[in-house]
Amino acid sequence: MHPVLFYRPGERLTLSELSAARLDGHVVEIGEGYMPCDTVEGAGARAVSLSSLMPAGTALSGVSAAWVHGAGDLPPVVHHVTRISRSRQRVTVSARVVHHERLLGPDERQSIGGVWVQTPVAAAVTLLFGSARNREDAGWLHALADVSPGLIDDVRAQVLPLGRRPGARHAQRMLDAWPVRTS
Repeated sequence: MHPVLFYRPGERLTLSELSAARLDGHVVEIGEGYMPCDTVEGAGARAVSLSSLMPAGTALSGVSAAWVHGAGDLPPVVHHVTRISRSRQRVTVSARVVHHERLLGPDERQSIGGVWVQTPVAAAVTLLFGSARNREDAGWLHALADVSPGLIDDVRAQVLPLGRRPGARHAQRMLDAWPVRTS
């Protein structure tokens, strides 16, 4: 999605102007802004809508990446970003964004609409291990698996060789309970 088609409150139009345009049916709300109503809401539009929340040198991850990849209709209330820069940066504390210090590898991220986003498989692995601590992650994992056929098989192949790490038993139980796809 081209950034010109995305409107953030206070940039080109005020919040009241965008709200009036939404009531008139000219724009629709997506993530942190608005886009024309005849524009397709795809991964690019979702990624661009969250780019203003991201500190430099980070990628959308976890539940935020799952939403960008098509899981769920509404964006998560709290977004997650993970470091992609080798150097650690000062991050301003925000109630809307959780910053993870783990460095994402080049094979764990992709650029969508000019915004770095965790790949579907890497996001699913993050959600799988995170679901041991947070039940919301399990819901996002199921939603991501619903829109990405074959994803759980790829996650199994990546998780099983990992061995011991926090949340590994829980992840193994979840994968064992997941139906195996037969082609």
